[in-house]
Amino acid sequence: MLNLIIIAAITFTGVTLIVLGLALLMRNKPQNRIEDRLGLMTGKANPAAKKNSLKESVLAHPLDDSPGILERFIQRFGDVNKVFEQADTSLTIFKLLLISMGMALFGGILAIAIRIVPLLVPLVAVIMGCLPLIWVLMRRKRRLKRFAAQLPEAMEMLARTLRSGQSLGFGISLVANEMGQPISGEFGHVFEEQNLGIPVEQSLKELAERIPNLDLKFFVTAVILQRQTGGDLAEILDKIGSLIRDRFRIWGQVQALTGEGRLSGVVLLVLPLVLFLAVYQLNPDYIKVLFTDPMGTKMLAAAVFMQILGALVIRKIVNIRV
Repeated sequence: MLNLIIIAAITFTGVTLIVLGLALLMRNKPQNRIEDRLGLMTGKANPAAKKNSLKESVLAHPLDDSPGILERFIQRFGDVNKVFEQADTSLTIFKLLLISMGMALFGGILAIAIRIVPLLVPLVAVIMGCLPLIWVLMRRKRRLKRFAAQLPEAMEMLARTLRSGQSLGFGISLVANEMGQPISGEFGHVFEEQNLGIPVEQSLKELAERIPNLDLKFFVTAVILQRQTGGDLAEILDKIGSLIRDRFRIWGQVQALTGEGRLSGVVLLVLPLVLFLAVYQLNPDYIKVLFTDPMGTKMLAAAVFMQILGALVIRKIVNIRV
């Protein structure tokens, strides 16, 4: 049995390496993108190519960043590269898939080495393979949360800059230089795009697309309307900053009131798994009935389903949007 598992693992690794090698060979060469850029600069590119090229920033899309077959296929289901950009990581779809495959293979070998029930080996491999994606999503969530916490101070800094007689561009550069990451990097990106000749309205719209934050959209809308119709932008920014601070205060109160429910949900979700592992270590034959007997398999599937359903219900109860 062990020899068959080792042979299957070696075969899986070999096929994976072959597929990845073919994907690397079939990636688009960056020469095509270089020619398109040169054609745009010399005026030889057609209007459609010019329109598409204007949408791409040289700062965000280097010349050697060309999507391969895998990237183009996954991008049909959504802009996954935007998730990596929001997480501020240099990973790509190809690299993430490669790391996930390696983690899944490592998890399967580790599960076999510690002699887990054979039916649980694929589950361990899947969980280990999902860890890189979970890390990216957690990093993205943490970065967006930091950005939201820094936004009120940035609004107040911009308002003070405008009241002192400086321009909005100077205020954006001040936020980029004086505040920390991630808001300094995002506003610095906007300031650099302005230096390259991109209108501030377009730069701010792209910022709102990169950072899915409702308060940031309020700020971008206020700036665009003020440039079109006029008005006191400093007062508007002060009100936006005050609104964000009030929202954070209410959100903190909600978190305090729902803390008991969130803790109860964590305990109810973790306790069955801990008991399962404890009983498996103390009496493995008692647990194996769930995998060998047909009724046990149905009971295990029903338990997993109820656990997932309970997690969703608890999350719905304690997740109050402010």
